[in-house]
Amino acid sequence: MNTLIKKIDSIPWQTAIMFCLTLGLAPFIPPHFVQKLQMLFAGTLVKPIDWFDLVFHGLPWMLLIIKGIIHYKKPKTAF
Repeated sequence: MNTLIKKIDSIPWQTAIMFCLTLGLAPFIPPHFVQKLQMLFAGTLVKPIDWFDLVFHGLPWMLLIIKGIIHYKKPKTAF
Protein backbone atom coordinates (compact mmCIF):
# COMPACT_ATOMS: atom_id res chain seq x y z
CA MET A 1 0.00 0.00 0.00
CA ASN A 2 2.88 2.33 0.76
CA THR A 3 4.17 2.01 -2.82
CA LEU A 4 0.74 2.94 -4.20
CA ILE A 5 0.76 6.10 -2.10
CA LYS A 6 4.25 6.94 -3.34
CA LYS A 7 3.18 6.40 -6.96
CA ILE A 8 0.12 8.61 -6.58
CA ASP A 9 2.22 11.26 -4.85
CA SER A 10 4.79 11.18 -7.66
CA ILE A 11 2.17 12.19 -10.26
CA PRO A 12 2.62 15.92 -11.00
CA TRP A 13 -0.29 18.18 -10.05
CA GLN A 14 -0.56 19.47 -13.63
CA THR A 15 -1.01 15.93 -14.95
CA ALA A 16 -3.67 15.06 -12.36
CA ILE A 17 -5.59 18.27 -13.09
CA MET A 18 -5.40 17.76 -16.88
CA PHE A 19 -6.57 14.19 -16.37
CA CYS A 20 -9.64 15.55 -14.53
CA LEU A 21 -10.35 18.26 -17.08
CA THR A 22 -10.15 15.90 -20.05
CA LEU A 23 -11.26 12.40 -19.08
CA GLY A 24 -13.10 13.45 -15.93
CA LEU A 25 -15.36 15.89 -17.77
CA ALA A 26 -15.66 14.17 -21.18
CA PRO A 27 -17.98 14.59 -23.09
CA PHE A 28 -18.08 18.18 -22.01
CA ILE A 29 -21.77 19.08 -22.43
CA PRO A 30 -23.05 17.55 -20.11
CA PRO A 31 -20.21 15.63 -18.43
CA HIS A 32 -20.72 11.87 -18.27
CA PHE A 33 -19.59 11.80 -14.66
CA VAL A 34 -22.29 14.26 -13.61
CA GLN A 35 -24.93 12.28 -15.51
CA LYS A 36 -23.83 9.03 -13.88
CA LEU A 37 -23.86 10.61 -10.40
CA GLN A 38 -27.40 11.85 -11.04
CA MET A 39 -28.39 8.35 -12.15
CA LEU A 40 -26.75 6.86 -9.05
CA PHE A 41 -28.68 9.16 -6.69
CA ALA A 42 -31.92 8.60 -8.62
CA GLY A 43 -31.48 4.82 -8.43
CA THR A 44 -31.42 4.33 -12.20
CA LEU A 45 -27.78 3.30 -12.53
CA VAL A 46 -28.42 -0.35 -13.38
CA LYS A 47 -26.62 -1.21 -16.62
CA PRO A 48 -23.02 -2.46 -16.42
CA ILE A 49 -21.92 0.14 -18.98
CA ASP A 50 -23.28 2.88 -16.72
CA TRP A 51 -21.26 1.55 -13.77
CA PHE A 52 -18.19 1.34 -15.99
CA ASP A 53 -18.71 4.97 -17.09
CA LEU A 54 -19.09 6.08 -13.47
CA VAL A 55 -15.80 4.42 -12.49
CA PHE A 56 -13.99 5.40 -15.69
CA HIS A 57 -14.92 9.09 -15.57
CA GLY A 58 -14.72 9.24 -11.76
CA LEU A 59 -11.21 7.78 -11.50
CA PRO A 60 -9.40 11.06 -12.32
CA TRP A 61 -11.38 12.87 -9.61
CA MET A 62 -10.60 10.17 -7.05
CA LEU A 63 -6.93 10.36 -8.01
CA LEU A 64 -6.93 14.13 -7.49
CA ILE A 65 -8.69 13.84 -4.13
CA ILE A 66 -6.30 11.14 -2.91
CA LYS A 67 -3.30 13.16 -4.12
CA GLY A 68 -4.60 16.18 -2.21
CA ILE A 69 -5.08 14.17 0.97
CA ILE A 70 -1.57 12.72 0.68
CA HIS A 71 -0.12 16.18 0.07
CA TYR A 72 -1.79 17.80 3.07
CA LYS A 73 -1.09 14.89 5.44
CA LYS A 74 2.65 14.98 4.74
CA PRO A 75 4.71 16.35 7.59
CA LYS A 76 5.88 19.84 6.76
CA THR A 77 9.59 20.50 6.92
CA ALA A 78 10.95 23.67 8.49
CA PHE A 79 13.24 25.87 6.43
